Amino acid sequence: MEVHHHPHVEKKNFKEYFLEFVMIFLAVTLGFFAESLREHINESEQGKQYIQSLVEDLESDTARMNDIIQFDEAKINALNSMYQCYDTVTNNLTATSCMGVLIKYSKVNRPFLLNDRTITQLANAGGFRLLEKEDADSILTYERMYRNAYDFETTIYQEAQNNVRNTLNELANFKVISPLQNVSSLNGADTGSSSLNGPVLFSNNRALLNKWFNQLQLYLRVTKAQSTLLNSLRAKATNVISFYNSKHHLK
Repeated sequence: MEVHHHPHVEKKNFKEYFLEFVMIFLAVTLGFFAESLREHINESEQGKQYIQSLVEDLESDTARMNDIIQFDEAKINALNSMYQCYDTVTNNLTATSCMGVLIKYSKVNRPFLLNDRTITQLANAGGFRLLEKEDADSILTYERMYRNAYDFETTIYQEAQNNVRNTLNELANFKVISPLQNVSSLNGADTGSSSLNGPVLFSNNRALLNKWFNQLQLYLRVTKAQSTLLNSLRAKATNVISFYNSKHHLK
């Protein structure tokens, strides 16, 4: 009968098993750290792309705010003439030519809308986690300031605008003020001509005239308040741009 001899297998000692374990552990650990580092680099790069996009949005915002602030400054300067005009008109109800510039600069507001392209992306994609805390806080503070200005603009400011406009509709002769109602000029730096075709007043209702001037005075105060909010928002946007550019060496 044939006898089979099994090869002798040398058993590993404890040190060899331990060495294999350590090598496997190190390989897995290094792989984990390498993957984590790769993800961190990718997230850091994506975060910087978001910062660059935010700066572009803020630059767009400041350009728009510059135009609106300039428009509002012209409006405030023009409406300051209401006091002298009030005396002129109340002394002679047909001497209403001075009302032209008041009507011109009180017929429309120019709203500011935030360029929220990147902020919306950050919110929807959970991208704020990719930003450092001070980076995220700075843009969130800017957004809160915008919400305050927007709320004021769409409530108190718009209400004051509506009141002046509605009373004027009762007070003024349609054919006389119609040249001032050119809607094509609403988005321009100027709101059209202030020339009138004749006496503004449709009737000799002094109480209604007085009401319009009172509403116009409130409208002027509210316009100044809105301009102050927008100036503060522009300053914040400018500071955030400088902060991002300096910290992330964008330029």
